[in-house]
Amino acid sequence: MKDRGERKPARIVADVSIEGMSSEGKGISKLDGKVIFTEFGVPGDVADIELRKSRKNFSEARITTLTKPSAYRTTPTCSHFGVCGGCKWQHIQYPQQLRFKRQIVKDAFERIGKIEVVEIPDVLGCENEFYYRNKLEFAFTDRMWLTAQEIEGGKTFEHRNGLGFHVPESFSGVVDIERCYLQADPSNAIRLALKQFAISNQYTFFDLKEQTGLLRNLLIRISSTGEILVLLSFHENDEEQIKAALDFLAVEFPAITSLQYVVNTKRNDTIYDLSTKVYRGKDHIIEKLGDYQFKIGPKSFFQTNSVQAKLLYDVARDFAGLKDTDTVYDLYTGVGSIAIYVSGLCKKVVGIEQIEAAIADAKDNAKLNSVDNCVFHAGDVKMILQNDFIETHGKPDVVITDPPRAGMHEDVVQTLLGLQAPRIVYVSCNPATQARDLQLLSEKYQVIKVQPVDMFPHTTHIENVALLELK
Repeated sequence: MKDRGERKPARIVADVSIEGMSSEGKGISKLDGKVIFTEFGVPGDVADIELRKSRKNFSEARITTLTKPSAYRTTPTCSHFGVCGGCKWQHIQYPQQLRFKRQIVKDAFERIGKIEVVEIPDVLGCENEFYYRNKLEFAFTDRMWLTAQEIEGGKTFEHRNGLGFHVPESFSGVVDIERCYLQADPSNAIRLALKQFAISNQYTFFDLKEQTGLLRNLLIRISSTGEILVLLSFHENDEEQIKAALDFLAVEFPAITSLQYVVNTKRNDTIYDLSTKVYRGKDHIIEKLGDYQFKIGPKSFFQTNSVQAKLLYDVARDFAGLKDTDTVYDLYTGVGSIAIYVSGLCKKVVGIEQIEAAIADAKDNAKLNSVDNCVFHAGDVKMILQNDFIETHGKPDVVITDPPRAGMHEDVVQTLLGLQAPRIVYVSCNPATQARDLQLLSEKYQVIKVQPVDMFPHTTHIENVALLELK
């Protein structure tokens, strides 16, 4: 009799050819009329695969033996590749990553948006494949994630304290990171030194399941101007240990421009509803995009790749084709970065953003740059864009919209159709929701051109800018 706890033997399929790439970054093949998504599969691979999850129309799999590697493969740089989940495409040559990302945009426009675009140009790639992020967040854990090799090898540990990234599809798993290639020095040095200090001084690391432990999160921002912001998040208000940890960072890393901390006793990691405290230095750092400066605090919403952000904004500005008589509406303006960036080329920019703290930052940034033709309003875009608002600020000649990954609410799309601005520049971090919104806008607008921009090498994420003109 079969034991109820006995697992069904895994099905291994030999010599499967990986033929395509999904928008989630998995290799695509077909087996018995069903689509197979293979983790870390690359088009051109021939491999033996293990079918892990099966649904009606598709299955998920992993490679057990790589019989013939794709010509697009390369050796991953990071020792944590395949476990951390932060850089899922490090095993693919970067030029080919850009081709896959272009295809993601093309597929979204054709299959979701049903939009005919004359040309999807090559993706504007990053000059630096590594160390491109200006912000990273790390999690402390008292039970760091163990790899299958570590478990099977019977490796023993003096402790399980770690500081790193959350494991994909795991509630509490955190990979202890030795070296990360996403953020420039002294990011790695700060993280490693702080972890060693905490272990040596018997600090308690956070237990996500039990909600216990002192050390919770570490946030590091490093601007292109060389300024450094460090925010340490504690789960308990132990003033003596908090002071000792912050003093250690201040002495060990005197280059830190802004050293802050927060006590977060909630069940989630978000700090946007909490007050942060400045321990040393300023309450912000300065970032530069072109000729403009921006104040960045620990809770500021800002593009995490400064070099590519300028390139992205250059594309958006060029697509807008601004004249000095134009009124621009900048929807989802955040800290006003796009609004301020294009302000010198038009008569007026009206920025709208739901998050009040971001609008406060936007107003500060306008003052910092002596920009007096930008006005910012906090509130829901679909609620603010009413007739009296438009009468007050004037009908827009150009609308720039940069919504979150979920895209624009359908009510916002309907509002834009009613506004009938001559041009819309749609900046998106998710081609799928962008294509959906553009399909709705096609009632009155046509897509003139697009330009994909890569902000995050070695990931599946891709930004895309689209220019729409009123029919």
